[in-house]
Parts: sequence; C-alpha cells; structure tokens
Amino acid sequence: MSAAADRPRVALTMGDVAGIGPEVIARAWSDPVLHRLCAPLVIGDPGVMRRAIALVGATAEVATISDPGEAEPHAERIPCLTPPALLKAGTLADVLAGRVDRRAGFAAHEFLNLAIDDALGGRIDAIVTLPLNKESLRLAGVRHPGHTEILAERCGVKEHAMMLFLASSKGEENGEQHTRGRPGLGVVHVTLHVALRQVFDLLTTDAVAEKIRLADRAMRPLTRGQAPRVAASSLNPHAGENGLFGDEEIRIIAPAVKRTRGEGIDVHGPFPNDTLYPKALAGAYDAVVAMYHDQGHIALKTAGFRRAVNVTLGLPIIRTSVAHGTAFDIAWKGLADPSSLIEAVRVAARLAAARYPTGSPP
Repeated sequence: MSAAADRPRVALTMGDVAGIGPEVIARAWSDPVLHRLCAPLVIGDPGVMRRAIALVGATAEVATISDPGEAEPHAERIPCLTPPALLKAGTLADVLAGRVDRRAGFAAHEFLNLAIDDALGGRIDAIVTLPLNKESLRLAGVRHPGHTEILAERCGVKEHAMMLFLASSKGEENGEQHTRGRPGLGVVHVTLHVALRQVFDLLTTDAVAEKIRLADRAMRPLTRGQAPRVAASSLNPHAGENGLFGDEEIRIIAPAVKRTRGEGIDVHGPFPNDTLYPKALAGAYDAVVAMYHDQGHIALKTAGFRRAVNVTLGLPIIRTSVAHGTAFDIAWKGLADPSSLIEAVRVAARLAAARYPTGSPP
C-alpha cells in the first residue's frame, strides 16, 4: 500500500457539488472510524469543501495539494486535490444547491477521471465516490450515464459489473464489522442503466455466466478465500413456471448456471425472486446475480439503505461508492447522513487488504 503505517490511501471524489456529496465528506471527516480505516484525501474543489465544513460546524482546515503523496490527513486537516481542468475553469462557488448544472456535471467527471488516473498510477489504493447527477453529466457533454461506465472505459475493460453489497450486521467487534462468519450479501447485475424494455435483448447466456464469474471473484476477498455461495435470480414471475410465464430461465439463465457450475463455482438457480432474497439476506447465499437494476437494488436498499455500498467489479483498481444519490431535495441544508460513506470506505479497505496483503488496513 502507498499510505503510511497500515492504512490504505483512499481518495474520496466529491461528486456533484450541487448535491449532498461535499456535506457527507465533511460530516464523515470528523468520525474517527474513517481515519482508522484509511488515510483519506478529497478529490474536489477546496472552496466547496470549505463551505461544507462551515455548514456542518466543523473546524477542519482544507489544505490544497498537487499530488496524493503530499496528503497528510487527520481529523483537523483535509487534503484536497483539484483536477487541472478545474483550476483553469474557475470556481464552482455560484453553482446553486439542488439544481442541475452543466458545470457541476463537468466537475464531477473531472474529479472521477483524476481519481482513476491516480489509482491506475499507484498513487492511491482505492477510490470511494460520492454521487453525481446523470442529467448534469449529460449537459456537460458526457455520454456515459454514470460512474460504472466511465470507470470501465477509462480503465480499458469490457467485462465489468456493479455489485451492491450489504455488510452483515452480525459479528461486530470493536466497531469493525464482518470479522467472523458471513460477511454480507452482494448483488451483481447482468444489466444496469438501461430501459427495462432493453433487458430482454441484452440478456444472454454468456452475459449471465460472465456476471456469475464476477460475483464469485468479487466475494472471495470478503469470504476470506472460501468459495462464495452464489444464486441466480429468475427474470419472470415464479421463475417462469416451466415456460408458462416466459422461457428465459430455461433458454438463458439455467444454461449459464450449469456452465459456471462446471467451472467449479458454487452457483445455484434460477430462483423466484420473491423467495430468493429473504433466504439470501438470511444467510443462505453470499451473492445473488440479478437480471436487471431494480431487481437487486430494491431488495438490498429496503434491507439496509444506510449500510449498502456499490462496488465496481472487473476493474484493475478498487472503487466503491455510497448507495444513495445526490439528494437534491436536502442538499446544503445540513441534513445529510455520512453512514453510507463510512461503509463504502470500510469495504474499500477490506478489498485493499486482500489486494495488497502487506500493510493491511484494519
């Protein structure tokens, strides 16, 4: 790891400055758990960061840096790295809270790109992203709908997926979760940010098998090398009832399960979703492969919205994210909750420990 002592160096990208991202960082910074888990730095706008610190009534000083190696973070000092393009473009001070703004979309894109480049260059150990706004991105000329697609393109990978991970609340000791027993439940999505009508065209046996493999690889660091138990969701009600309500389970999903079981993965299904998720959340499985976005998100966010974390799979770098959005309705009102950010950092630290076993984080 690049950070001092036994903590990974983790970059927190500010996200859309019109949303709650800056406030979430400001609130999390005063939490000692954040600093036990990692050596954090912020990639964002220092002026916006100072406004967020004032909003939450904190006293931390924002220090501008030009390289992650200059970061010397502690509870009273926030190292902030700003992308060169934003240094030239000027301030974001007049971006209005809770409003779609091209400048905010451009800035969020630049924050992320700089973090990716620093991670690829080994200057940071992991990225934890705060939310961006897809409409602001589009106004800024960014063709990708969100973080996952930007990360995949800049990292040059084709096989990737988003996993929503909910850590188990069992086995807590000294404030650290999932040290014993089951670590939690991960949900990997075969299709993600597409219209529901497109799911049927994008769902193939190869695509499902790929996501089963990604789920297996993603969960191994969290199950401490043991073979994860993976379940495949159905697409249709009651898993199609043997073709009565659709035959995608027979033609597409079941063959993918059979293929990957033959490769040694402990995968089962497809199962009806109304019975699968209660069992999975109770501990029957370590990961579920969902066929589309809401199928997995609704279940996990209902079970534990503040503890849910996004993880991008298939990348050469580590990236986790909060599971909430920009929350424009409460932005800059002093109401944001940093719980999801702390959990995202916790998962990033665990993944960094598995990838860089010397100097493992707590």
